[in-house]
Amino acid sequence: MTEQNTRLGILFMVVTTFIFAAQDGISRHLAGEYNVMMVVMIRYWFFAAFVITVASRKAGGVRKAAATKQPVIQILRGALLATEVCVMVMGFVLLGLVESHAIFASYPLLVAALSGPVLGERVGWRRWAAIGMGFVGILIILQPGIRVFSPEAVVPLAAALMFAFYGLLTRYAARKDTVATSFFFTGTVGAVVMTIAGIWFWEPMTAPDWAWMITLCITGAAGHWTLIKAYDVAEASAVQPFAYLQLVFASTLGILIFGETLRTNVAVGAAIIVAAGLFTLWRERVAKTA
Repeated sequence: MTEQNTRLGILFMVVTTFIFAAQDGISRHLAGEYNVMMVVMIRYWFFAAFVITVASRKAGGVRKAAATKQPVIQILRGALLATEVCVMVMGFVLLGLVESHAIFASYPLLVAALSGPVLGERVGWRRWAAIGMGFVGILIILQPGIRVFSPEAVVPLAAALMFAFYGLLTRYAARKDTVATSFFFTGTVGAVVMTIAGIWFWEPMTAPDWAWMITLCITGAAGHWTLIKAYDVAEASAVQPFAYLQLVFASTLGILIFGETLRTNVAVGAAIIVAAGLFTLWRERVAKTA
């Protein structure tokens, strides 16, 4: 892997985090005006069309992409991610982008903590120490016992837990299925699940908001394309740390566009969580090369 490819991969990841942050801002706006289930359902329709188009243009077409050796795992993955998206978007509405992303940033720590019991991977004491520090960061953000605990804060934490399980299931699925197959099931299963759940909440949308909805769908496809390119041209361990920039970009949007505030405890807690997450990523890389 050349240095040039690594730099290109990092650039793709930075662009990806910016696109996803913009997507979160649009989602917050639309979910504040319309039912979350309907917004996510329309988004998944476009996403499914995108993954089917990508699959059809590769050797073997859709049939090859849909050929899985573990259909239950793939269906569970797709359904879990769709549910997580709904929960996270609800968190944007209830808490805002800043606090939601600050808490959600803990998901890599949850992946590290659960990788042992779920996947049988070894987690050393250093990573356990980092995981513990990360949860200290969460407590600093939530401030239990100092102020009245906000039940809404559980929403992004639940989303982080769901996304962590989704990540673990993706790792498990990769043992037998290709990335193309997992990507195909992520979009198609999610679209089916959201259609079954969301069609009951359909409501008319204004023309300006349809424009935002179309933009949301396009950014979703664009973000997944740049993410795929990031992992295609560079090693995951090199580009993954830059995924935390989504927290920075989304928080900036929350402050500038939605008038949110960045409280000191949230900033300190988020910094601890990100530092702990980066350390676990580094230790994971060290463990793999040892």
